[in-house]
Amino acid sequence: MKMKFSHVFAAGCLVILVMLASQAQVSRAVTCTITELSPCLSAITGPNPPSQACCAKLMQQRPCLCGYIKDPNFGSYVNSPKAKGIAKTCNVPIPKC
Repeated sequence: MKMKFSHVFAAGCLVILVMLASQAQVSRAVTCTITELSPCLSAITGPNPPSQACCAKLMQQRPCLCGYIKDPNFGSYVNSPKAKGIAKTCNVPIPKC
């Protein structure tokens, strides 16, 4: 009986470790660099709709958007009607900062 308990305990610990390891990979830090949004440049400066790469980067950079909005160098671009339209097309909400 003691042996069965130790196997169950070991298996439970293994499951918890696997879950923690997979969660750690999901929560990797995002590098907040405005150049990460370069795939969106043609959509912002021209008539093109946002590409899949643009939408993916915009979603990835979502935690950084408030920082970009508050930055005097980038805020007017991120808050522009064009950028808001791109974000809407990509289903990425612009945060209220």
